[in-house]
Amino acid sequence: MGLFDQILGAVANPNQQGSLGQLGSIISTVDQLSNRTGVDPSTIQSVLSVVGSQVRSSLQQKQATQGNEEVQSIVNQFAGTSPNSQAVDSVFGGGIQQVAEVVAQRTGLDTGMIQQLLPFVVPVVLNFLQSGANAQNPQSGGNPVLNSFLDADNDGDVDISDAIQLASRHIGR
Repeated sequence: MGLFDQILGAVANPNQQGSLGQLGSIISTVDQLSNRTGVDPSTIQSVLSVVGSQVRSSLQQKQATQGNEEVQSIVNQFAGTSPNSQAVDSVFGGGIQQVAEVVAQRTGLDTGMIQQLLPFVVPVVLNFLQSGANAQNPQSGGNPVLNSFLDADNDGDVDISDAIQLASRHIGR
């Protein structure tokens, strides 16, 4: 099942945190971000897409080195619709400048603007991923939305071919 199917499944499953209200809140936050910054909605969508890819790479790396529980903990702790610079630090650590440069390169916005947007965008991406968490026990690790997001090719595992495909997309080949 693809990521979108997983999200729809989470919305329909009362045992998962996803809801139409949560998705509506995410969409509203993205609209407000466009209005607040004066950046057109299609560029904000591009920013979300590129940041989402960067979040995926970072969370995959954390998953490989620190385990699923740590990744789920980051998602649960920092998911939201309010700006949170701690979310950015937790996901990207010292690589924030690199992320801003990649996003700027792909969207045409300057790195300063991207650095201002990251505290808004990263919690929204994490909120989207949290939709699959167990409603009763979010730390249980059984989050199909997050698992689908981290397994880029949906083959059931995250392996070197996944990393090569992500690297290929990253450099645009």
